[in-house]
Amino acid sequence: MLKEFKAFAMRGNVLDMAVGIIVGAAFGRIITSLVNDVIMPPIGLILGKVDFSSLFINLSGTPYASLADARKAGASVIAYGAFLNTILDFVIVAFVIFLLIKQVNRLQKPAPAAAPTTKDCPFCQSAIPIKATRCPHCTSQLAAG
Repeated sequence: MLKEFKAFAMRGNVLDMAVGIIVGAAFGRIITSLVNDVIMPPIGLILGKVDFSSLFINLSGTPYASLADARKAGASVIAYGAFLNTILDFVIVAFVIFLLIKQVNRLQKPAPAAAPTTKDCPFCQSAIPIKATRCPHCTSQLAAG
């Protein structure tokens, strides 16, 4: 059983998948930083110096100055600012993956067309083997080749 597992784990597609997951996780952290540290601050500044990551709705009824204070006190909150950041994060990742797959598909060579194995009889239009000299359906003599 251990031998079978080793053979499975060492196949190329499993290793490729593992590398893809590791690179994808690192890419996700880069995108999260891009959204939180580069994109959202200017948007917040344009919208009146709003820090999206600190936007929340307090459900507890007790007033809190910040999301951190509410969480520290264990209050029930809806942290919709963090949710907006996560949605933007997802949209960017999905768009980059779309562009990547589009480019990979464009670069892949199309599979060569398989050589035909049949041809149509010029008399009865039935499919016959490509090397046939007489049609098995209408028995017409066909040109060689």
